[in-house]
Order: sequence, then C-alpha cells, then structure tokens
Amino acid sequence: MVEKITVPTLGESVTEATVSKWLKSQGEKVLADEPLVELETDKVNIEVPSPTNGVLGSIKVKEGETVNVGSLLGTVNDSSVSSDNSLKEVKDYAPPKKKKDIKEPKLFEEEIISKSIILKKNQTKIKEEEPLILEQVHEEKITKKEKSQVSPSARKMAEESKVDLSRVKGTGKNGVILKEDIMSLMGSKPAPTDRKIEHGPEERVKMTRLRLTIAKRLKEAQENAAMLTTFNEVDMSEVITMRNQYKDEFQNNYGVKLGFMSFFVKACVIGLKNYPAINAEIQGEEIVYKNYYNISIAVGTDRGLVVPVLRETDEMSFADIEKNIGSLGQKAKDGKITIEDLQGGTFTITNGGIYGSMLSTPILNPPQSAVLGMHNIIQRPVVIDGKVEVRPVMYLALSYDHRIIDGKEAVSFLKIVKESLEQPKRLFLNI
Repeated sequence: MVEKITVPTLGESVTEATVSKWLKSQGEKVLADEPLVELETDKVNIEVPSPTNGVLGSIKVKEGETVNVGSLLGTVNDSSVSSDNSLKEVKDYAPPKKKKDIKEPKLFEEEIISKSIILKKNQTKIKEEEPLILEQVHEEKITKKEKSQVSPSARKMAEESKVDLSRVKGTGKNGVILKEDIMSLMGSKPAPTDRKIEHGPEERVKMTRLRLTIAKRLKEAQENAAMLTTFNEVDMSEVITMRNQYKDEFQNNYGVKLGFMSFFVKACVIGLKNYPAINAEIQGEEIVYKNYYNISIAVGTDRGLVVPVLRETDEMSFADIEKNIGSLGQKAKDGKITIEDLQGGTFTITNGGIYGSMLSTPILNPPQSAVLGMHNIIQRPVVIDGKVEVRPVMYLALSYDHRIIDGKEAVSFLKIVKESLEQPKRLFLNI
C-alpha cells in the first residue's frame, strides 16, 4: 500500500512553500509521524511527517522547488516493512534532534574559527543564504612546543593586537618569535581576509523565503505608512534596583529570571490603555480599535527576524510574561516557531540594545501602527535637583503611523512609558 506525502495547510494567507531539505533518502525506512521533509514558508519552517510506517518510496519534488498547499511531495510504501520486526512501534519513536548545519553567530561574539582554507577560483555557484560573519576572531592554539618558540613579550603583544602567530616567522635563535617580529608584521601590508581567500572578491547567496518576505514587508511599511519617530530617555535606576533586590526571590518562586522586558511590556500596556489609537490599525477607510493587548516581541535568529506574539498581556503577571518570552524566544532560535505564534499582534517591542545599539528608528510591523525600540543602558550624566549625577540611561524610540496617530498621542504615550519605568511601583498599581 502506498501513502501520499502532501503539503499540509500552512496557515492563514500562506499558500505556498519551498522544499528546504529532505530529512530522509529514497528507500530509507521511516516510522509514522517521523519528520520526512522540511518546508520553508515566508514565516516559519514546517516539518512534514510520515503518514505511516514503511519505506520512503519516491521523492516527487526536489530541494529548492516551490510547492502549493496540497501538492504531492512523495510517497511512502508500507507493504515492504509490514513484517519487519526490527521496526519499532510508533510509541517508541523519539524524533531525532534536528541537526544545525549553521551555528548561530552572535553580534560582537563571533564564532571562533581556526581552519585551513583553500582558494576557490572563479566561484560562480549560488548557494543558500547563511549568516555572514563579517570579522572573524582567530583562536590562538599554542602547544607547549610552540610556546617555547615565542618570547613572553612577543606573546603578550600578539594577544593585545590579535596577531595570528602562525603567520609570523621568528628571527630569534632556533626560530623564536621576538617582539621585533610582531612589530615588523604589524607594519607590513595586511593579508587578505580568510573569507576573501575562500570565496573570492564577491559571493552570491540566494535569499531565503523568510529573508525575501522580511525585505518585502519592510519596504511596504515605508511606502504605505506615514511613518514618524519620536524619542525620549528613561532613567533605569529604579528598575535596576528593584530587579537586583528581588531577582533571586523571583527566580526561586517562579522558576524564571526577572528581566527588563516584563517591565517594558507592563509599561506599554498602561500606555496603550490610555492612548487606544496606538493599539489600533487602519483597514480600508476604517480604524479598528483593539481592546486586547497582544505584544509582538522581535527576536533575531540565524534565519532572520521573527516576531512572536504575547497574547492578552494585560492579564499576565510579571512571571507569566518572562516565562512566555523565554519560551517563544527559544522556539524561534530552534526553528520551531509556528504560524499561530506570529499572528494577532497589536503592538511591537524590539530591543536593539542587546546588540549594543545606542539609538535607532524602528520600522513598523504591518498592519500594526506603532513599534517601540529599546536600546542599551549607558551611564550618562544627568541633572537631578540641580546637581549632575551619573545614572543608567536608556534611549527609547517610538515609530508610528502618522495617518492614525497624532504627535501628541505618540509623545504622551512615550512619556507614560518613561514615567512607569522611572517609578516601577506604578506598574503593580496599574497607574
């Protein structure tokens, strides 16, 4: 008996997908509900399971091809394995952990790489998109033998200047690398980067469906909305003090760390309740005011930016918010985010501060009408009661659609957020 493998329903407004990767080969034994093929949509990646125990009979669609909902992907032949006692029952099957081909790089904490590289001439093949590491940090792996061939002063200078000692020729006795050798290398013409050596002067990388969709939506946001950004700054002293005072007790009671994001979510909900237009959207010639508060939290992954949604945040406690943020963030990084996780947001918060951003103008997340940008916390001089004091300050940026939100509403909303964070006890009183 032959069972068909078809493209499942992909969610609201999603009608097609790209075959990202076949997880099984033709003729390989499979179990019911075992993932067979990975599909990439413009929002999430979806694994299509086997409909039955058997053998993967045929593959109808190759990797990289686009398919519609209901299309035939392949077949599973269950007759050839019906009597195979080596095949375990479905209940014993534990889906294998998805292998990550690409380790997620973190900005300013790039993956340390040390490898030999072969020059690839005339490289024209277009490959699938992967994260670019613009500047690689090389780990110095010095054996006991190598240590004896580097003078202490040369080793110290190499570490401070991030010089690759493997590229330095020692001029001392028995080839010992001296301080002068390091100084000579630093004064010489820089060598080409490893990426240039490996890939040539240019690389052509095929954009993923998710990246294409992100680019399209961001461009549409700029073209279809009258976008404006207003700024303010917030003294984070009280939030930091409260967090440090209660973080251990909070984690012991609720099993989750107390972060800054829960304070911002609560502060934004208070602001949205006071200024409903910021939580609304335009549909045709109508304004739809939403009396629920679903906050979208922007999460950067190796596949691109995704924005999962915290639902009914006005009814959540601080612990609920932190738990849900952690859960959704992990799902996004593991590539397990679903269509439902991304739908229904009414307002977005994005935190560029985790990457070191001081100030930015976030772009709207359509059809939403506003987005709040958080940034890094820096010790800055501020005037308090006529005296200059050093305080931990964060710049806030609110981008909004001026067609529906007036400047007065935007500025007032941001002021409420500022006041709520500078007096965080207000968050518990919902004022």
